Formats: sequence, structure tokens, C-alpha cells
Amino acid sequence: MQAETQAEARPAEAEAFDTGQVLTIVGAHAVHDTYTGFLPPMLPVFVETLALSRTEAGLLTVFNQAPSLLQPFIGHLADRRGLRSLVILAPAIGGATMSLLGIAPTYGLLALLLVISGINSAALHSVAPVMAGRLSGRSLGRGMGLWMLGGELGRALGPIIIVTAIEVLGVSGTPWLMVGGFVASAMLYVRLRDVPVHLSRSAEPLPWRRMLTIMGPFLVPLIAIITVRAFMISALTTYLPLFLTEEGAELWLAGAALTLLEAAGVAGALLGGSLSDRLGRRPVIGIALAVTPVLMFLFLLVDGWLRVPLLLGLGLTALSVIPVLMALVQESFPENRALANGVYMALSFLIRSAAVLVVGAIGDTWGMRTAFAVSAVAPLLGLPFLWLFPKERR
Repeated sequence: MQAETQAEARPAEAEAFDTGQVLTIVGAHAVHDTYTGFLPPMLPVFVETLALSRTEAGLLTVFNQAPSLLQPFIGHLADRRGLRSLVILAPAIGGATMSLLGIAPTYGLLALLLVISGINSAALHSVAPVMAGRLSGRSLGRGMGLWMLGGELGRALGPIIIVTAIEVLGVSGTPWLMVGGFVASAMLYVRLRDVPVHLSRSAEPLPWRRMLTIMGPFLVPLIAIITVRAFMISALTTYLPLFLTEEGAELWLAGAALTLLEAAGVAGALLGGSLSDRLGRRPVIGIALAVTPVLMFLFLLVDGWLRVPLLLGLGLTALSVIPVLMALVQESFPENRALANGVYMALSFLIRSAAVLVVGAIGDTWGMRTAFAVSAVAPLLGLPFLWLFPKERR
């Protein structure tokens, strides 16, 4: 605790981009999200072994994402106290909970493990991106792009790692994968123990009630954009393996397709964040909302290897918006970055959880192809809301 206090008191240059420390935080994100990436490729396994419906399978994602509602509270604390230990412990806790999914004998135990993993994820996503943002100086979009690059890299590696482990070790052998999380947390302790959670700032955080009142006008377009994107993201990142296996693909190939999508998202996150520093946040978001539906409909029209370049395009565009939104939120409320970021993340996860259930229900009723088509239309509905965002504070 004393080390954390001393580190937070250390002065830092507000305008500079601290590459080494930002990349350390990005590494924590990558390792953590590698483990959270285990869930979507395992859904077909759970459907088969536990006789689950598509909606029940999608509900597992909701269990994992529901604890994100805690993020505003964690963020409120993070604006005032150092919570660096939550970042350091995240890979170990995430590794343990997600690696045990393969041997969970009941649906209830699966849900419990996913809730614990979700709380751990909420803590990481409340504290770490704000640390990275403060260390990014004036290049906030670049910092958030790198932050998302870590997440997308983890989610790209996660599916291929878990499906390969199932092929080699069997489902019962997946607990061995948690070793990597413990090793990563040990390394992060060495690297992050002196990284400041807070940099010097000119104003104290506002009281949370006043802050939420000020955020009101900003939340209207933000919720709209999050909602229309949630359907597309839920279809692609949760149901893509299930969609492909139902169309005859092998489990390994379906998991590899998700890895391909997330790998393209790595480039999309970095490109989107950096471009938004130059072109502005709204233009980059608008381009992504307009292009992604076109690529999704083309994906549904073709088959076989023709889907590969479309998956790359979908990853590049659909996943490029997240760092731009995070940068927009943090720069709009600099006095309470962690609280504002927590509100955004909580809304994002909550709305996405609802969208996962809706997409799953559509898939149960009319088939996954129809669910994907509905998800493709949704982003277009968000374009008019872009102009409701207040003027950017650059």
C-alpha cells in the first residue's frame, strides 16, 4: 500500500506518451482477455454436453458480463484511491476461472465461475484503461487504440488456444491453462508496482451525483451508439462459432474464424484510435457504422474461403469504434475519467448482454442466419445520433 501511495505521488509529464508503461498495461489487458476469449468457442461444447438451447448458451455470456454494472462504483473509487492491485491480479483470477469451465459439471457452476470472472474483468476495465489514458498525454486516441489492441490480441489468441487445448488435452485438460495467468500476474507485479494510477491534475474529482447529472446529455447519443453496435458485436464475437458449426464447419475451424476476426480487430483498434486523434472521433465512428453492415451482408451471401477477407474487414471496422468511444468519454470528463469510463463500460456490457439474449432468441426462433441479418441492419440506425454528441474537448 505504501508503494502504491508513493508511486501515485510521483510527478509525471501530462503531455508525454509513456510508451513503456502504456505497453505494460496493454500486456495485462492482452493476457486477461486471452482467457475471456475462451467462452465463445466453448459454447458449442456446452450446448452438446449440457443440452442447452441457444438462448441458454447466450445467457452464459450475460453471467460473465453482468458484473460490469459494478464498474461505475469501482471507477469512482479509482478516481480517489490507487487500485493497481486489481490490474496485477486480473490475469491470475481470469486464468483460474476460465480454465475451469471445461470441467464444470453443471450449468450452475458454469454460471458461478463466469460471474467471478466477470467481477475480475469489471475491476480491470475500470482501472487499467484510465491508467493507460493518463499515461498517453495528448495522444489519448492512440493510447486507447493500444489498450484495445491488447484486448483484441487476447481475444484473437483465446479461441485458438482453447480449441487447440481441447483437441490435444481434451476438455478435462483445460485447467492446465491457468498456469499462464499466474505467471503473468507475477510478471505484472514486477512491472506495474511503480506505475502511477493517477497523474498530477489541476482539479479534484467532482462528486459522483453531480458528475452523473453533467453526463446526462452526453449519455443519450452514447447509449444509442452502444445499442446499435451491440447487436453486431454480439453476433460476431459470441455466436460466430455457433453460426459456423451449424452451417457445417468443424469446431476448430469455427474457433479459428473467431481468431481471424479478432486478429483483424487488433489492427482496427489501433488504426481507429490513431485516426480519431487526427480526423476527430465522430467521423471515424460514422465511417465504421456505415461500412460494417455492408461487409456483414456480403459475409452472409458468400461461402467457404470467400468469407476470410470479409471476416478481416468486419474485424477491422466493427471493432475499431471501441477505443474511439473510450477516448471520447475520457476527454469529455477529464476530472472524473475513471467514473466516466466506468459508466461507459457498465452501459456497454449491460446493453451488450441484453443484445446477446435478443440475438440468441432470434436464432432460436428463425435461425442464426436471420439473427446475423438483423444484427447487420442495426448499426445504420445509429448514424443520426452522432450529431448529438457535444463538441469534442481536444
